[in-house]
Amino acid sequence: MSPAEPAGARDGPAMTVAGWLQILALVAVLTAVTPLLGGYMARVYQGERVALTRVVGPLERLLLRLFGAADGEPQDWKRYCRSLLLFSAFTWIGLYVVLRTQGIQPFNPQGFGSGPWDLSFNTASSFVSNTSWQFYGGETTLSYFSQMLGITVASFTSCATGMAVAAAMIRGLARRDSDRLGNFWVDMTRSTLYVLVPVALLAALLLVATGVPQTLERSIDVHGISGLPQTLAIGPVASQEAIKLMSGDGGGFFNTNSAHPFENPTAVSNFVEILLMLLIPAAFTATFGRMVGRRRQGWVLYAVMLALFVGGTAIIYAAEAHGTPAQHLLAIHGGNLEGKEQRFGVAGSSLFVSAGTASGDGGVNSAVESYTGLGAAVAMANMMTGEVVFGGPGSGLYGMLLLVVLGVFICGLMVGRTPEYLGKQIQAREVKLASIGVLFVPLLVLITAGVAIATPAGRQSMSTGGPQGFAETVYAYLSQAQNNGSAFAGYTGFIQPLAGSAGSHGVVLADLMGGFTMTFGRFVPIIAALALAGSLGPRRVAPASLGTMRTDTPTFGVFLVGFILIFAVLTFLTVLVLAPFAQALSSRLLS
Repeated sequence: MSPAEPAGARDGPAMTVAGWLQILALVAVLTAVTPLLGGYMARVYQGERVALTRVVGPLERLLLRLFGAADGEPQDWKRYCRSLLLFSAFTWIGLYVVLRTQGIQPFNPQGFGSGPWDLSFNTASSFVSNTSWQFYGGETTLSYFSQMLGITVASFTSCATGMAVAAAMIRGLARRDSDRLGNFWVDMTRSTLYVLVPVALLAALLLVATGVPQTLERSIDVHGISGLPQTLAIGPVASQEAIKLMSGDGGGFFNTNSAHPFENPTAVSNFVEILLMLLIPAAFTATFGRMVGRRRQGWVLYAVMLALFVGGTAIIYAAEAHGTPAQHLLAIHGGNLEGKEQRFGVAGSSLFVSAGTASGDGGVNSAVESYTGLGAAVAMANMMTGEVVFGGPGSGLYGMLLLVVLGVFICGLMVGRTPEYLGKQIQAREVKLASIGVLFVPLLVLITAGVAIATPAGRQSMSTGGPQGFAETVYAYLSQAQNNGSAFAGYTGFIQPLAGSAGSHGVVLADLMGGFTMTFGRFVPIIAALALAGSLGPRRVAPASLGTMRTDTPTFGVFLVGFILIFAVLTFLTVLVLAPFAQALSSRLLS
């Protein structure tokens, strides 16, 4: 290299064989594990005896007696829904009380007090709705007691709730002449004891082996390389990380989430965490295939989800590997490494963000706000599809099935055939319920983001203007309404104390509106999904004939991919044009 040649001018592109191998390895492992875990989950939800029955069975029976459901009597969709809403309300109150009583809690070596009430409202709504949106820094705000009994327990219960809804919806499609969807208390208990707890335990042990701390000791005071004193926060990290990742509740123990070396220390832990985010949502496709007695139906759904995920990951990787025009002018050809950890690189960061926004988990190991316009656009698009590109545990499947019902109806109109799915005719009631389930959340996003941008109270949470400020605001309410939890770091719920009230905290519009957004974004689609399952359950199955439109073929899979993309683009086209696409084009023109 000549002395005048800028450093890095001859560096190759950041897209490497090793990077693509990471993506392929994840696809291979996920595809291999999906039928195994999915088959096991199908046996659990069908009440069959499994290896853990002898160990977990007595505890299951005890919990069901406490819930008043010892007989496991099947419920129709209305009773199932009432039980779910009652349980969720109870867990919300419990988490809120935990967050408001930190000053008198044990396991609080740092002596943290409770945060403002509106922040506690937002946090309780976040974790009960399986969103994990965080307007706080975990290591500087929450006691170990709040992290364990509050956040970690809520991660289990909110995830189990979504899994129970998926199981109920599968039964509505699989059963004949019955409006019974199962028993919520049974499904929720089995989801927790037979799936979440054992997998989380194994994942926690694996994370500890990679270097993630698990302790109740207080923070460590050390002297860094420069000799200056600093405090290193530690705590029961591994146990929370395991359920955080596999539950779709991606709230981190630390403020920087999985970018923190104590949450995600190595490339091995990075791969494991990505796999955990996708594990249960992918397995539910196999569970669906087995419970309806048509495994090919499950594989079609898996293939659609996988195609959308791999395509989005490839675009993010390519966008970040090539960086921005300004970086090329500076002869920086290693890709866009701003906001990314060197130990993961472009590939590991892109794959993690793609999985976090596609899975409904929201976990991140890099700063999404530092991504290129195109890379951020794909992260947003993953959520704009309705969180069905695997999506959250349970919620990804029932969200996909809502789209399938609409897709089958539209496809039937196009080819002149009676719309049927799994032999059950799709009528006007099912189309209306599916439409409510898939359109309510986009409408909620557009309304709340519009209020946040148009009002002075809403604009206080924005850190910048222009396309970036618009993007971070829309991303915030998109993430909350879709129960994802990832964020552009610039959007915050913190404001300065109110004038004339030194030391006090002003109620933040972002806290309150965000809390309601997460709650309605979670439970309205759940109600629509359960009502749809209850409507289809009693319907008789028509025998297949030459006029039956098959939904277990590659042709239908391709149609479904196109339908999902068109649905997302048409719903949020204006947002994409004014936010990430405008940012990408302006950066290119200014360069």
